[in-house]
Amino acid sequence: MCDRPIPDSQKDAHHLIPKSKDGKTTEFLHRICHEQIHALFTETELAQQYHHAQILKEHPKMKKFIQWVSSKPDAFYEKTRKSAKPK
Repeated sequence: MCDRPIPDSQKDAHHLIPKSKDGKTTEFLHRICHEQIHALFTETELAQQYHHAQILKEHPKMKKFIQWVSSKPDAFYEKTRKSAKPK
C-alpha cells in the first residue's frame, strides 16, 4: 500500500474483499496501513468499491495517509483512530 518494506512484526494480511463478504484473496500490508483502511471504509464499501489496492491508494484520505506514513520508519506503528462513521 505505502511501498515501504514490511517487517515481519508489522505484517498483516488484508482480504481485498472482506471474509464476511466471501473474500479469499489477501495482500500483505503494514499493520498501520491495514488498520487505516478499516478505519475509513466499511466492509460493504471494501467489497463493492475498494477491492483493489490501486483503487484504495487513489482515495483522497488514503493518499493523505500514505504521504504521511511514507516518511516513517518501516517498523513504525501507532494505534489508528477509528472513524466515527457507522459500519
